[in-house]
Amino acid sequence: MRSVTKSEKVATPTVRPVRKEEADSRRHTMRSQRGWFLLFLLVEVVVALFATFGGADFDPLTGLLVLAAAGGWTFVTIRAQREQENELVRVRQIAELAQQAVVRPLPPRLGGVSLAVHTRSANDQSLVGGDLHDALAAPSGVRVIVGDAKGKGMEAAHLSAVVLAAFRRHAAAAPDLVTLAGALDAELFPHLGEEDFVTVLLAEFAPGEVRLVNCGHPAPLRIGHRLEALEPPEPSPPLGLGPDPRMRRAGLGLSQRLLLYTDGLSEARDADGIDIPLDQHVRHALAAPGLDHALPNLLDLLDEHAGDLRDDLTLVLAQPVPVPDPAERVPGPAPGDLGVTVLPADSGNERP
Repeated sequence: MRSVTKSEKVATPTVRPVRKEEADSRRHTMRSQRGWFLLFLLVEVVVALFATFGGADFDPLTGLLVLAAAGGWTFVTIRAQREQENELVRVRQIAELAQQAVVRPLPPRLGGVSLAVHTRSANDQSLVGGDLHDALAAPSGVRVIVGDAKGKGMEAAHLSAVVLAAFRRHAAAAPDLVTLAGALDAELFPHLGEEDFVTVLLAEFAPGEVRLVNCGHPAPLRIGHRLEALEPPEPSPPLGLGPDPRMRRAGLGLSQRLLLYTDGLSEARDADGIDIPLDQHVRHALAAPGLDHALPNLLDLLDEHAGDLRDDLTLVLAQPVPVPDPAERVPGPAPGDLGVTVLPADSGNERP
């Protein structure tokens, strides 16, 4: 397990902004409280009318009991609603912490690879979902996983957590990505329902190339002088459905990048149901100087095309960076402060 970096240590508590659904819940509670208060006032008015016009038939003790019962019921109902709202907030905070523990942030650089990540949920009310990603350094290179469990919510989050835990156990020691995919499938199988599955893309970055194993996941995009989807040699079912993947090796030079993503990108549709085109506009967006500028450019394109997000989205953008020989290293900036190479308009050092 990697050590905790200085930036990951808890310093001072931060104020979490109120989410839209929490604000809606509070407004609903306030409206409900006003409703019960108005009902209590109505009971008071009715009792007062009986007291005024009921004459000898009106029993003041009965009126007092009716008022007390109405007031007590209103108090109990409002208190129960407040407790329910507070419990909802606590549950959501626990879910946020659990999600942060499962999907940990990636460093800006790992080994010889610079990384940028963006995730977001299609539903503001969904704190947990089925998208997953992680990366670690193995003897053969930096290994990255991006995946998507079927469905949404807690069931999908459970499957993604199982896959991530298995990846962290086996990724460093597995001799190759095909073996790693088999280990993930074996650990996931006991947790699957009848129709459950998880699509995953495994990538291993080595000098000058990237090795890929794809189990039913959208093909990654190589960004160079053109945009190219790196399809697997043969299609493979996802984890849980008998995967039988084959490894693909593709060139990846220092001036090129690789985008790993979930179907929140490839299946983002406009009002007419047309998927976002993965074309030169996407290539141009992802060629921006600096990985942390490239992903916002892509998100702008996505929002312009699709508007409201209909699915969870995970984007992992990777670019090889030079790794100096230990004997030749000189004092310089920390790895996370290193810049990235700007993509040229043309690059001829691609490997098929």
